Amino acid sequence: MKHLLTVTDLDAATATALLDTSDRLRQALLGREVRKLPTLRGRTVITMFYEDSTRTRVSFEIAGKWMSADTVNVSAKGSSVSKGESLRDTSLTLSAMGADCVIVRHPASGAAHRLAAWADKDRESTGTHTSIVNAGDGTHEHPTQALLDAATLRDRLGSVAGRRIGIVGDVLHSRVARSNVFLLATLGAEVVLIAPPTLLPVGVAEWPCRVSHEIDAELPGLDAVMMLRVQAERMTGGFFPSSREYAVAYGLSDARAAMLPEHGVVLHPGPMVRGMEIAPSVADSARAAILAQVRNGVHVRMAVLYHLLAGAPE
Repeated sequence: MKHLLTVTDLDAATATALLDTSDRLRQALLGREVRKLPTLRGRTVITMFYEDSTRTRVSFEIAGKWMSADTVNVSAKGSSVSKGESLRDTSLTLSAMGADCVIVRHPASGAAHRLAAWADKDRESTGTHTSIVNAGDGTHEHPTQALLDAATLRDRLGSVAGRRIGIVGDVLHSRVARSNVFLLATLGAEVVLIAPPTLLPVGVAEWPCRVSHEIDAELPGLDAVMMLRVQAERMTGGFFPSSREYAVAYGLSDARAAMLPEHGVVLHPGPMVRGMEIAPSVADSARAAILAQVRNGVHVRMAVLYHLLAGAPE
């Protein structure tokens, strides 16, 4: 694996290997007073975020440090990007400084793919190689989020294959939804997208999932439900009448959470808009695995760095 740009590059065996590596790394850290593994000592990992982030940026930074990599964070606001430097020149600069891996989040869909193409071209001319990890590109994909969600579902449900997973809300603007649909389907799950017609993307009929507009009809048959963040910052029109009406039609209230089977799991990629997308009592309930997603995010991202920089296990 040279880069991680999209979940569609992962077959079931590769995705399962990443999840298994994540489990092994988590076990290796259990009981350690100093959470450090020497696996990536001497490697340099750079996080380059053109959009705000807490969970993804920090968990990648922790993942690198727990594996003894030299981890550097670059934000667009504090770098030469704010002076007008192009993405191409920034990538060349970081590669010249010896970056073994660049983790990028960018508002433009396809930005990570462009970086990977430039990195591959540089490898041909200089012999050096920089791996690129897509930490979210526009409304396109967020592959490591899908992997950590799959890891959380494995922990809670025992397996992903054969499970029915509902994804509810702003699918149109959600890179998390797109990555989860394709990865969960690859791992053998049945995925149901539940959203108003205005929040579904063009071409969703070609995705490996079923589409529904009725959340109450779907909840009793779900093994897990993932509530999506309503991405108001990407909306330029009226996608629904009001926040209150959205909460009434698609929010996960206590009454709706009670419709899930007893083993049903509640997920949310965060940050949550409590009271609109999900009731505070549901977010803090025993069936919610939201903080488990955050914890698994560190170990999954450790696994991704391991497979990119240290090689897949035998």
